[in-house]
Amino acid sequence: MSEPLTIALDAMGGDNAPEIVLQGADIARLRFPGVRFIAYGDKALIQPLLERMEKLRDIVTVHHTDEVVTNEAKPSVALRQGRNSSMQLAINAVRSGDAEGVVSAGNTGALMAMAKVSLKTLPGIDRPAIAAVFPTRRSECVMLDLGANVECDSDNLFQFGVMGSVFARTVLGILKPSVGLLNVGTEEMKGNDAVRQAAVYLRESNLPIQYHGFIEGDGIAKGVVDVIVTDGFTGNVALKTFEGTIGLYSDFLRKAFMSSFVSRIGYLLARHSLNKLRARVDPRRYNGAMFLGLNGIVIKSHGGTDAFGFANAIGVAVDMSTNGFNEKIIKELAIHDPSDASAARAAAS
Repeated sequence: MSEPLTIALDAMGGDNAPEIVLQGADIARLRFPGVRFIAYGDKALIQPLLERMEKLRDIVTVHHTDEVVTNEAKPSVALRQGRNSSMQLAINAVRSGDAEGVVSAGNTGALMAMAKVSLKTLPGIDRPAIAAVFPTRRSECVMLDLGANVECDSDNLFQFGVMGSVFARTVLGILKPSVGLLNVGTEEMKGNDAVRQAAVYLRESNLPIQYHGFIEGDGIAKGVVDVIVTDGFTGNVALKTFEGTIGLYSDFLRKAFMSSFVSRIGYLLARHSLNKLRARVDPRRYNGAMFLGLNGIVIKSHGGTDAFGFANAIGVAVDMSTNGFNEKIIKELAIHDPSDASAARAAAS
């Protein structure tokens, strides 16, 4: 990177903070040598760890606060009582321009609430959405929303499609991503009114996408499309099911290979291939859910991840910042506003 880029870290967020946060930053600095960090948290805990990380120490500025948003805190309570918490101060750094993005492994609901109030949404975006990358048979795909909005109208779904397609181009490197709406069937008459109207918006838009149509749940893992659009209720159920299924089959494999002496020999023979499989579905590789649609880069790391996973979450923040992600969303929404299109059709009828 030609210019230094600063990422704000909620150093106290997550199950093993601040150790994992700093260790993750130490890994990330190797991949992104031009990045600097601002760590918000208890200096008495952070500074001794930094003293053992000589190269990281030189690129981290520590801002002390002993206030923390707990995992059990309700978002409304965190908003009122967490104004000086490590999470809120890290978000404030993005709002003030001191940092280009923020990464936290803390309370998801509190992070979304604080970020939405502090940063606001981008012009043309009604609601922010949670997005994440999934491994598929073909490659990778991005799906949104994963829980921020239980109920969505057609405009929300269209905006999710725009944000998801920008992410696919910006971070996944897909020049003209295919976009599909998650539905109970692939036929045009299937689904509720919001899904069917969103399909019209996406199909008639002149955005740089390939609109695929409706896809069913099994199409997620098949890699039918690059961008999967859905409401937060359905998306969260799909996410948890996906994660649970990977855990189920991992457990089945482990028990199968431990079931007999011959099976253990088989494991030794297949170990190389199994390690490749494990790396392919390793959730740490896909760590870093994006809060898309906010006027700033906000990344949510899994609270129980390790340093490798947290480093990947930092990587997502860096990629989105360096590629002008939010600026591209604003530009593409200006190309096609579904509400304007609806008004024009109504006036003509």
